[in-house]
Amino acid sequence: MAGLLAAGMVAVLLLGMTAAFMYGTQFAPEEGERLLADPLADEALGLLSLAVGIPAVMLGVRWCGSRPAGTLLSVTGRLRWHWLGLCSGLAFAVMALNMGGLALWDWLANGDEIFTGEAPGPGRLVAGLTVFLVIVPFQAAAEELVFRGWVPQFFGGFLSSPWPGVVVGSVLFALAHGFGGWSGFLLLLYSALWWGWLVERTGGLEAVIAVHTANNLLAYGIALALGQLADTGTAADAPWQALLAELVTAPAYCLLVARLAKKRGITARRPTVRDGGMPRLV
Repeated sequence: MAGLLAAGMVAVLLLGMTAAFMYGTQFAPEEGERLLADPLADEALGLLSLAVGIPAVMLGVRWCGSRPAGTLLSVTGRLRWHWLGLCSGLAFAVMALNMGGLALWDWLANGDEIFTGEAPGPGRLVAGLTVFLVIVPFQAAAEELVFRGWVPQFFGGFLSSPWPGVVVGSVLFALAHGFGGWSGFLLLLYSALWWGWLVERTGGLEAVIAVHTANNLLAYGIALALGQLADTGTAADAPWQALLAELVTAPAYCLLVARLAKKRGITARRPTVRDGGMPRLV
């Protein structure tokens, strides 16, 4: 699995750099943390390199796990699109309130100093939003397939409890974003643990893909609108105010989704042959 992920990311980065060179895109200075000078192009390339995790993990499960790749997504062996849509509506509402509150807090504390970037023109704004709308859902889904799908299922293959896998996946998820500060690390770990719990309660990745996508789309959209895409910070650099907000936002979303899943009769366990469903995989 690690080999497939690494090979896929390297291939995407090499192809992206080649395409950028052919189209005349400037490379970033060597002392910087970016590959391309254009922040939008660089972010798009980075997101695509993460999105390759979808085919990598699915192929790994199919080839080495000897089971259908769809079992990564839910107990039904597929993505439940209607359920994903319902979760997405709730996720965008919750994350908009969260980020709106943080933006208001920042503005009250620092005033107009928060507007440090140069706002993009209408054309670049539309182009940037389109790029993120197309790529971010795949990037978010890829991360969920790895950290909330494959890792817990891997440990679940030889442990009777799902929680060791959830904890390991959550720690790896936080570390994968780098270590910018304790507040950012704890925010990522805390969110990941709640999301792992939600996957167990709903029997699939739909709800966490929805909230992960909503979070990233809103974050990228705000950064683009404020001209701050060049900022190399990630969630690992989140301040203590964001951690404080997440202490409320993460359980609020997860508990609301769990209640909605129960009301809607969302399947949380794989049906057996005796239940009239698909047989268990062996």
